[in-house]
Amino acid sequence: MPFSADHAVPALIVKFGDYPLHHGGVGAIRSLGRLGVPVYAITEDPYTPAASSRYLRRAFVWPTTGTEEPERLVEGLLRIGKRIGRPAVLVPTDEEAAVLIAERQRELGEAFVFPPVEAGLPRRLASKQGLHDLCVEHGIPTPAAAFPESYDDIERFARTARFPVVAKNREAFVRRARPAVNGTTRIASREALLSLARGWGERPGVILQEYLPREEAEDWIVHAYFDADSNPRALFTGVKVRSWPPHAGMTANAYVVDNPELADVAARFIKQIGFTGIIDLDLRFDRRDGQYKLLDFNPRMGAQFRLFESESGVDVVRAMHLDLTGRAVPEGEQRAGHRYIVENIDLPALLAYRRSGYTTPHAPTRASGTELAWLAGDDPLPFLTMLVRFVRPGAKHLYQLWRTSRRGGG
Repeated sequence: MPFSADHAVPALIVKFGDYPLHHGGVGAIRSLGRLGVPVYAITEDPYTPAASSRYLRRAFVWPTTGTEEPERLVEGLLRIGKRIGRPAVLVPTDEEAAVLIAERQRELGEAFVFPPVEAGLPRRLASKQGLHDLCVEHGIPTPAAAFPESYDDIERFARTARFPVVAKNREAFVRRARPAVNGTTRIASREALLSLARGWGERPGVILQEYLPREEAEDWIVHAYFDADSNPRALFTGVKVRSWPPHAGMTANAYVVDNPELADVAARFIKQIGFTGIIDLDLRFDRRDGQYKLLDFNPRMGAQFRLFESESGVDVVRAMHLDLTGRAVPEGEQRAGHRYIVENIDLPALLAYRRSGYTTPHAPTRASGTELAWLAGDDPLPFLTMLVRFVRPGAKHLYQLWRTSRRGGG
């Protein structure tokens, strides 16, 4: 590998909320740990896959929900910082962590290292309404959307809307405290929308978004790290082959595919808004008008980030650690044709996609290499731990997600 990391600067994987089967956190632990960086992680309990990784120096058991007061979360992070004993690079794995770090930079700055981002920007990007407004402001294509403030607003929307539509939780933090839907939900009819909306309360925290038909679209992803001047130090593009729940959930199978046009769109948008740090973008290419439409902007590491690595061995987490510790980030082309598989969700996704007949034209017919989310020969325990914890509650969770995606009748 043509570079070495600073072993004197550890990393802390930060997550708020109860989702122990998170392959992204395991990927970050392995990515930095293989370079010799001391890696620490916040875990729900001592028996999560992340806690079992051979590359983890120590797990800090801290069960959180993501609904705690910010002061409590800051205090908890600072206690962990004291126990680590030296400033550590923070690697957030969810929107709540990314937002908190950005908004509490002054308190956290002495104990930790992180990109200097505009304090309010991650919250705005993690907000579906905030992101939509930024896209409109900067001329970035995005699906048409409505932001109802009451049940009456939903009724008025339903009279003229073209179904199906997509419902998503609108804000970070609020999605944990008062979730309106269990993830991205496709709603097939006016009646189904009104039925669901009766349970959303007086102020529904949802966005109702135009549905881009899968028969006329392709799902693309962009992962990148941008330095303090909003310049890309590592930027990758790929195509999502399968997700779970189908067409609406997390990536189950994806390929690295070179897409200079998409890379340019992402880089220009980041430069315009002045973001620094790691990003994970979901876009849908609409064949009807030839546009890449931005669906989601995650201002943090994406769970499938290990799909992407340059020929120099750099992924977005490594790029951030190198840059924040004053080391050069080697340049290199992405590994085109590389494949990523999330073992525990790709099988049900495969069965669902075969029934639907959906295909991804840009996916290579043969992978140049495969990265598994869980199984690694040099670190087998996270995979085994995942299997033990997944079999019963994990299968139930997948079923609940699938039911949610079907509640709209399609």
